[in-house]
Amino acid sequence: MKYWFLLFCIICVKSYAQSTDSIPAQVNTQETDNKIEFSSDLRALRPIAGAPSPFYSYFWEFGDGTFSFEKTPQHIYSDTGNYEIRLYATNNYDDGKPPPTRPRPVRIKNKSFADAATPSGFFKGGGAIEMKVNRMPRAGEEMVLLIGYRQQTVSGGSLMLLYNDKDFKQDNFAWQEVRSHHQERDIPADSMWAYMQEQPLNMPLLLAKNGPADEDVITNPLRNQQVKTMVMDQMHLFRKNHVWRMEKILPGAEQFMFVSLQTTPEMVKDTNAVVNLTALFIPDDPSAEPEQYVLELPIVASHDPNRMIMRNRHMNYRFTGKKRTLTYKIQFQNTGTGPASKVDVGIRIPDVLDGGSVDLVEIQPKCIPCAKAYEHQSCVDTVRTKDSVHFVLRNIYLPGMQQDGVHDEDSTKGFIKYTIHFSRKPAKQPFTSRAAIVFDHNEPVVTNRSTARFIPGISPGIIMGYTSRLGTSGSWKTGDKGFTIGASLSPYAPHHQYLQLELYASAFNEYTQYLGRREGGDTVINGTGYKVRYRDKYENVRVVTIEAVPLQFRYNLNSWIGVGVGMMANVNLSSRVKHTLNTLAENANGGNATLLTGELDSKQSWFTEYNPGFFGDLQLGRVRTGPAAGIRYQYYTNPSQQRLYVYATWRL
Repeated sequence: MKYWFLLFCIICVKSYAQSTDSIPAQVNTQETDNKIEFSSDLRALRPIAGAPSPFYSYFWEFGDGTFSFEKTPQHIYSDTGNYEIRLYATNNYDDGKPPPTRPRPVRIKNKSFADAATPSGFFKGGGAIEMKVNRMPRAGEEMVLLIGYRQQTVSGGSLMLLYNDKDFKQDNFAWQEVRSHHQERDIPADSMWAYMQEQPLNMPLLLAKNGPADEDVITNPLRNQQVKTMVMDQMHLFRKNHVWRMEKILPGAEQFMFVSLQTTPEMVKDTNAVVNLTALFIPDDPSAEPEQYVLELPIVASHDPNRMIMRNRHMNYRFTGKKRTLTYKIQFQNTGTGPASKVDVGIRIPDVLDGGSVDLVEIQPKCIPCAKAYEHQSCVDTVRTKDSVHFVLRNIYLPGMQQDGVHDEDSTKGFIKYTIHFSRKPAKQPFTSRAAIVFDHNEPVVTNRSTARFIPGISPGIIMGYTSRLGTSGSWKTGDKGFTIGASLSPYAPHHQYLQLELYASAFNEYTQYLGRREGGDTVINGTGYKVRYRDKYENVRVVTIEAVPLQFRYNLNSWIGVGVGMMANVNLSSRVKHTLNTLAENANGGNATLLTGELDSKQSWFTEYNPGFFGDLQLGRVRTGPAAGIRYQYYTNPSQQRLYVYATWRL
């Protein structure tokens, strides 16, 4: 009885957790003069055992093209009207789902004369376009992409968003809607070229990525064609795109669009992979620079600001060697109530990687090596041990997200980016790394496991061998012995178990059968009489077969020995039966005897016999890739027949 009661309690607790996940975020407003202060009521957070304390992060849309990442923001609307407020709260270190978002309408009755052109702090670089998301993509959740753009001169332009990169077999995002506030128009991609103005021959083309271009970029007067080529190259990398038109963007004005994307359930298969979102801004002014902004987003299983990411974690084993460069990035965030002056990022190095080859590529906050720093200067130490490496940021000031006076969430974040090489040619097996992050003297925050895998690849092979029948049972129609040639298809260089397909075409030796002799008789050939001594009748059969192995399981014991079992089917593709008559005759008027040979009939048949079977074999040699030799015992069932197959193979 107590077990039923325990089961009932578990079901009730799980049902309660699911029901609380469906409680939408409640938005509260408090209006003072023409200022509105926003707050929220959210469901209680549920801690994860062993994880840091859970907390919410916030993203507010005010319905007029402005936003905030603060917990309780204040906003002044510049005009009267009805606006829809949206709150997207993200549950960090929580075992549930984010609270659903429900638009909350507000009515503004008083017009404000406050300066609405205050810089948002959104643009971290000097470029015309940047992007940011409210949360990392997680399977089955809504994600808001914030696109900001600006211009230095009065000009229009076209903005293209590209998503669902073709590096993934399935789409990672489903389009929901875009919320724009500055008369942006959705247009087809092809119509974008009509708005491009001709560029004078003395005016250079500058292509910028994630910011303005340098002055020494190679110039090309053929602006329109070069821009079109650049756009088409990017479009080939993605499955989906959207294009908007903007007219008369005022100098210095920061304008924003809010794109809602639904992450697909299939995304969970690629947790910790990195997806790209790319934005292209093409100004109408031929003197302005077209810009490209690439936003890299790791797919997460849970919302955790401290994570480890590996670029191109699905590798092609065929082209992987000791010198291959792997790139890792560890992101961290101080979620505490005070600043951190020291951050220790410790990384476990897998056995297949060479810890001595670690090279620090980029760091945020920016620091110089401690060996070059003066006393108390912000710096980074790289400490290597046998199976780990530590990047220690010293004498820094990393604000806490819950610290008083901190309004810029990005200022509480940092990252370490480094490269590393293999210590040797790796085995074709996944390998995992993870990091532990220590802020000052607090408990370590352990990141996710970043697992690198090798794609299966395709390895075609050639097989040549000799087969012979054991015993006397069976049908001669499948031949007694003969040479075969075939092809195989399997994953490239499998480490242990794998599946393999095979297909053979075999031409067996012709089989000739003596049917009998008839003595005596006379005949006339071309008007001449002959006396026949005897007539011998023969049946000649030639069989061409095809043999398929649709199911075969193989296992490599090591690099030199492999075994396999599977099912096969032997089908007679063609069977030619020819009857001949050998006649020994002599001229009736005397003379020497003459042997005359003639064909009585010939019959060609197709697919005359189907014979399934099973086999087991042993291979010796370069069984993962390269040459190998094998011996295979085959047993056919229709008719019952045993064969021995000796062969050589070469996997490419």
